[in-house]
Amino acid sequence: MLSLLTHIGRFTLRQLSEMGRMFLFLLSAFTLAFRPPAKIRLIIHHIKTIGVDSLSVVLLSGFFTGMVMGFQGYYSLRKFNAESWLGSAAALGLLRELGPVLSAFMVTGRTGSAMAAELGTMRATEQIDALYSMAINPIKYLVSPRIIASLIAMPLLTAIFDVVGIYGAY
Repeated sequence: MLSLLTHIGRFTLRQLSEMGRMFLFLLSAFTLAFRPPAKIRLIIHHIKTIGVDSLSVVLLSGFFTGMVMGFQGYYSLRKFNAESWLGSAAALGLLRELGPVLSAFMVTGRTGSAMAAELGTMRATEQIDALYSMAINPIKYLVSPRIIASLIAMPLLTAIFDVVGIYGAY
C-alpha cells in the first residue's frame, strides 16, 4: 500500500513539475513576443502558414458542419412544428460552441503538427543549438512569431468557419 502511494505521489509531482516548466516556457515566449525588435517578416510568414494555408480545411469542415446541423436540426424541430427556429438554433450552436472548437481542431491538426515537425527536425539537426551559438534566442526567433501569428489568425479563421457554417445550414 505504501509503495502505491509513493508511486502516485511521485507521478503527481512529476506531472506538476512538467506543467510548471510548460507554463514558464509559455510565459517567456509571451514576454519575448512583445519585446523589440519585432520579427514582422516572420510573423507575416506564419500568419500565411497558419491562416491562408488552413483556409481550405476550415472552409470544408465549416460548410459540412453547418449542413449536418441544418439537417439534424430540421428533423428534430419538425417533430415540434418549430422549423422556423432552425436558423437561430444553427447559428447559435455554431457561434457559441462548434465554431471555435472545430476550427481550433482543424487548424491544430493541420498547422500544429507541421510546426511540431518543423521544430523537432530543427532540434534533431542541431539548428536550434546553432541559433544559441549565434546569440539568437530561439524562443524569440522560433516560438514568439508563431504565437503572435496564431493570436491574429485564429479569430479570423473562427469567424470564417462560423459564416461558412451558417451558410451551410441554410
